[in-house]
Amino acid sequence: MQPFIDYRFSKEHTWVKPKGEADALVGITPFAQEQLGGIVYADLPAIGATFKKDEVFGSIEALKTTSDLFMPVSGTILAINTRLNDEPNLVNDDALGEGWLIRIQPTLPEELDTLLDQTSYDQIITH
Repeated sequence: MQPFIDYRFSKEHTWVKPKGEADALVGITPFAQEQLGGIVYADLPAIGATFKKDEVFGSIEALKTTSDLFMPVSGTILAINTRLNDEPNLVNDDALGEGWLIRIQPTLPEELDTLLDQTSYDQIITH
């Protein structure tokens, strides 16, 4: 995986990329999308919904399975990636970019410090 210094990763294979002091993007990792295979649908929460860290905030449906999505940090949903309605394959094609799932306002920004950097995450998925 190429270096993504600004990203933090959860053991549940989601990532967070802070976009400033008040918001961050959340998505699934390239490893997760590879394991799932072709993504056909993303069930994402309503704007304004609030979730705690490790709480299920939605699900991803692939050709052969459905997987819950776990919130990497506590936060309020500011936006969802509506492009996924017509182009769910963006998650497969660009998991760390255009395939983002939700934009959140972290309610406990210090939780970002509990997530893994890329090196630590890479060690988990290769062992």
